[in-house]
Amino acid sequence: MRRRAARWPSARCSGGWTQSLSWEWIFLVNLPVGAAAIWLSLARLVDERAPEPGGVDLPGLLSFSGALFALVVALIRGNDEGWGSPLILGLLAAVVGLLALFVAVESTRERPMFDLDLFRVPTFVGACVAAFSLSAAMFAMFLYLTLYIQSVLGYSPLEAGLRFLPITLLSFAVAPIAGKLSERLPVRGFLGGGLALVGVGLVLMGGLRADSEWTALLAGFVLAGAGIGMVNPPLASTAIGVVDARRGGMASGINTTFRQVGIATGIAALGAVFQHRVASELAERLAGTPAAGRADRLAEAVVGGGSQAAARGAPAGSRAVLEEAARAAFVAGLNEILLIGAGVAFAGAILSFVLVRRRDFVAAREPAPAAA
Repeated sequence: MRRRAARWPSARCSGGWTQSLSWEWIFLVNLPVGAAAIWLSLARLVDERAPEPGGVDLPGLLSFSGALFALVVALIRGNDEGWGSPLILGLLAAVVGLLALFVAVESTRERPMFDLDLFRVPTFVGACVAAFSLSAAMFAMFLYLTLYIQSVLGYSPLEAGLRFLPITLLSFAVAPIAGKLSERLPVRGFLGGGLALVGVGLVLMGGLRADSEWTALLAGFVLAGAGIGMVNPPLASTAIGVVDARRGGMASGINTTFRQVGIATGIAALGAVFQHRVASELAERLAGTPAAGRADRLAEAVVGGGSQAAARGAPAGSRAVLEEAARAAFVAGLNEILLIGAGVAFAGAILSFVLVRRRDFVAAREPAPAAA
C-alpha cells in the first residue's frame, strides 16, 4: 500500500470536524454536553448536604496544586535542563516539601478537602490506583498516537478521528454492560480485567515499523476500547461506594483528581522518555552524514510533530535522509512509551484486583433488614 504524503499538524487540527473551522470550535462541544449533565443532575440526583459545610481549604489547595505543578514542570524540562541540574533538583525537592506540607495540613484540619482517612480503606486506594493507571497508561497515550497518525502517516484530523472510532465505540458499547454486571459480580474483576485488556492492547499497538500502516494499531485499539469500557462505570461506583452518602462528593472528587493527575504526569513522563529516545535515535542515524549537525533541531521538530518543516530548510540532497530518519525515530520513541504504558496498566490491574474488596463497601457493611 502506498504511503500518503504527510500533512503535518497545525493549530487547526486538534479534532476531526474542526479541520474545516478552527481548533477553538472543539470547546463548543462541551456546551450541550454540560447543559445536559446539569439538567440530569438537578432532575435525578439526591441532594445530600453536609450538616456543617466548611469553607475553601486554601492551604490544602495551594500546597497540592503547587506540588503537582512542580512535578509536571520537572518532567517536561528534565531532558533539556538535565536531570541533575539545580532547577530540576529544586523542583523535585519542592514536590516532596509541598506534598509533606499538604499531608500535614490535611491531617490537622477539622474539615479537610482531602480526607486522608479514606486511604485506610483498601478498596478506595484500589479505585484511585485504577483511575491513575488508566489515565497515565491510555488517556495520556492519545496525544502521541494522534501525532503518529497525523504526522507520520499523514492523515487529516477527520481521517485520524475516524481511525480512533474502534476505541470510542467499543468503550461506549461495553460501559453499560459492565455497569450492570458489576452490580452482581465482583467489581475488582472489572477493574483488574479492564486494565489488563488495556495493557494487552498497548502491547499490541507496539512493534511498529517505519513502513507500518494505521491498521497495525487496530487490534490494540479494539482491546483497549473494551478495557476502558470495563473500567469506567465500576470505577465511579467503587470510589463512592465505600463512604457514606454525605462524603460521596469528596470521594468522587479525589478519584477524579487521580484521573487528572494521571493524565498530566503521564503525558509529561511519557514525553520525557519519548523525547530522549527520539533524540538518541536521530543522533545515531545521522552520525557521519552531512545532516549530523541538524540532529538536535530535527529531534525537537519530531517531538512537536513538525519535522517536515525542519527538513525543508536542509539542502535538497539531505531532505529524504532527514525525513526517513525522523519517521524511524518517531516510531522508535512511540514503541518505547507504548511498552511503558502497558507496564503501568498491568501494575494497576494487579493492585486493583488485590486491593478492592467487597467487604469495604457501605452496602456490604449495613445489617440486613429484619424479617417481618
